[in-house]
Amino acid sequence: MNEKGLASYFDFSTVNWPNMWAATWETIWMTVVSVVIVAVLGLLLGLLLYETSDSQSLAVRGLNWIVALFVNVFRSIPFIILIVLLLPVTQVIVGAITGAKAAIPSLVISAAPFYARLVELAFHEIDGGVLEAAEAMGATKWQIVYKVLIPESLPALVSGITVTAISLIGYTAMAGAIGAGGLGQLAYTDGFQSYNNAITLVATAVIVVIVFIFQFIGDRSVKALDKR
Repeated sequence: MNEKGLASYFDFSTVNWPNMWAATWETIWMTVVSVVIVAVLGLLLGLLLYETSDSQSLAVRGLNWIVALFVNVFRSIPFIILIVLLLPVTQVIVGAITGAKAAIPSLVISAAPFYARLVELAFHEIDGGVLEAAEAMGATKWQIVYKVLIPESLPALVSGITVTAISLIGYTAMAGAIGAGGLGQLAYTDGFQSYNNAITLVATAVIVVIVFIFQFIGDRSVKALDKR
């Protein structure tokens, strides 16, 4: 056990830097892949929630209820419980329950419902007059979606995926505690379990830097897209 007290946090000679950079790459890889899938799946779910929200059709309202139930249930389950719950599903999808690849299904299923709600809110905030004008000009439903809904709500959509990406970075750290790789696993196994505070500190600092980078990219993108 490390007996150096607070000084142990700064004994960087005990840090295996190649392992640290490899874990950093795993965390970035898990986050980027998950964000891409969540952006697509969340957009589709959010669009479905939006389009079925005010329908008079009983069948369409039933579809809205089913999708909303799926979103609300999986958005409510704590991630550390969800990843354990989905281990059999992960085994079927990727053929493994450990490693960075095995974390992707749980990351996507946990974050997509959250982003779907942000997408739905972004669509509902669009000025109704803009949509009415598009309909009056003869635009089809799909033309309204990709020429009005998505372009008009793009700043909010990017802001939402930025928030989701930052949450996913935190999720990757939790996933690492049960063998998903990345900085979370390194901090837990090589840091906490080995009483190596320097590794835990460095892994934490790297995660914070990654969060700042994602936040910076997201903020700059929103400013570039927002024409107001």
